[in-house]
Amino acid sequence: MKSPAAGRLFSRPAAVASCFGFVLIGMLQALYGPAVPGLRAQFGLSPSGAGLGLSLHFSGGVAGVLAFNAIHSRISNRALLAASYGLMALGGAGFALAPDWPLALAAAFLGGLGFGGLDYGLNQLFAVGFGDRSTAMLNVLNAHFGIGAVLGPAVVAWLGPDAYAYAFGACAVLAAVLVPLGSSGVRTGAVERSDQRTASLGGLPRVLVGFLALYILNVGVEAGVGGWEPTHLETVGYSATVAASATSVYWLMMTAGRFLVAPVTLRYSPERILTICAAGMTVCLLPARVKGVAPVAYAGVGLFIAPVFPTGLPWLNRALPQARRAGAWVIAASMIGGVAAPPLLGVGIEASGIHAVPWLLTALSAASLAATVWLIRLTRRFVD
Repeated sequence: MKSPAAGRLFSRPAAVASCFGFVLIGMLQALYGPAVPGLRAQFGLSPSGAGLGLSLHFSGGVAGVLAFNAIHSRISNRALLAASYGLMALGGAGFALAPDWPLALAAAFLGGLGFGGLDYGLNQLFAVGFGDRSTAMLNVLNAHFGIGAVLGPAVVAWLGPDAYAYAFGACAVLAAVLVPLGSSGVRTGAVERSDQRTASLGGLPRVLVGFLALYILNVGVEAGVGGWEPTHLETVGYSATVAASATSVYWLMMTAGRFLVAPVTLRYSPERILTICAAGMTVCLLPARVKGVAPVAYAGVGLFIAPVFPTGLPWLNRALPQARRAGAWVIAASMIGGVAAPPLLGVGIEASGIHAVPWLLTALSAASLAATVWLIRLTRRFVD
């Protein structure tokens, strides 16, 4: 009989270090927006020009996911994580010390490569690395991303936008420390794949499309609320301060939701949890058009949408054990969706008005619920 730890990929110190790694990537991603005033003053940039930093970071992230997935079968888990932390350290230091904007953008892309490698590597390894507790541990891991996303803007607010370099430098130091600490307690074998004969499985393309649709729709709701909630609340009569605070509560509820759902995943299947989550965020969005309850409604969306990304990955691995690249495609698609969703929603808002925000988000959420139900039926037939 195997011991409980026999199938685990992470020692306890390595698991703790990985959580700090997700605090790091959340913090680094969240630094670019608050740093815009300092970047504009330092390099003489327009607002759109200063926004290229985050765009290059995300572009590097997508490239990192796909690149590390392509070589993961040929390198150890330790090497993957150490390289990812190293790239983040170089990118953070380069952005902090860059003498001109082109070099800063190159550093943002370099740091993004590490971000993508770490996002891909830790999510994939946590999805299989803790046995029956993998789903719970994935939620705990991703909750730490939220902690970093809250800390990043707070650090810039404390230091001042003109001192953004110190914040990026601190991230570089933490990443360098995690190069040995975050990889030393991880088993060196690559993630096991049961089979790579994906082309011969007739049901596989539809299942993968279903998961891609599910993740893109959920990321669309997540980014749509985060990007458009403040504008909608101000339009219906709330002050800018209240609107910003309500959006912070939304992100905090996402972080709390992932911690809270961790024990629930030990008792209920991912399918049941995701169905409840999709229904819950759809119900919460319906009253968001009513001024008096809108901030509470958006906070509820944060609570229900929180478990979707981490809880879906173990389901994906169970439903598609033959698809070696499925996890990478889903993670990369989520990154692209997170960047594309707010401006795409903006097109609909320009046509319908800002008061249409809750209706557009409700439509996306309802589509997510439909995709979840369809995917449950599809995966049951596929597995059976």
